[in-house]
Amino acid sequence: MLPTPDYKLEKEGDVYSPAEDTFLLLDAIEQEMKFLRSTVNPKIVVEVGSGSGVVTTFIQQLLADIPFISLATDLNFYATRCTKRTAEINKVSETVDVVQCDLVSAITKRLQGNVDLLVFNPPYVPTEELAQNQSELCFAGGETGRCVLDRLMPHIPNLLSSQGVFYVIALKQNNVPEMLKKYANFLTGSIVLERWCGIEYLYVLKFQRIL
Repeated sequence: MLPTPDYKLEKEGDVYSPAEDTFLLLDAIEQEMKFLRSTVNPKIVVEVGSGSGVVTTFIQQLLADIPFISLATDLNFYATRCTKRTAEINKVSETVDVVQCDLVSAITKRLQGNVDLLVFNPPYVPTEELAQNQSELCFAGGETGRCVLDRLMPHIPNLLSSQGVFYVIALKQNNVPEMLKKYANFLTGSIVLERWCGIEYLYVLKFQRIL
């Protein structure tokens, strides 16, 4: 098992610190390594909302022997700097590009149909209101906890390549069965990993295009 990449946060209150949900996503990606190598063989990898950069760096280390383009996006300027710094600390910065934008707005047209591996740990906590500041953007998911993810999902079929795969974290309160059913017209979805993470019961979901 690969260790969690070293990292150093900047603006700690405004950039999401790696926690149990982060580690669950790392475990799921490592669990899927055989599938990623044999079936996906990624050429373009994108992390949405990269935050600390731990996930992007972990993927770089996990698939170090496969040449691929690695992109990370985040709306938060300080998160983009943290992502780049984490890559530098772990000596993979030359292969990681970071873009400041909302979700995938800066890359959708250029990467249409070309993303082989897409990952996202969204703000998933159900909240009465949407995020009001940078700190709340890290967790506030609106009434269903899925407001941010629901904005991203319509772009997924257009972004993914024919063999592409999308991994995303979800909370039990997000109503995972409903999520899988809601997107079933354009994506096949399944549960890759699930477990209690502190007080939260979390899932890693896997989506692929319907060809």
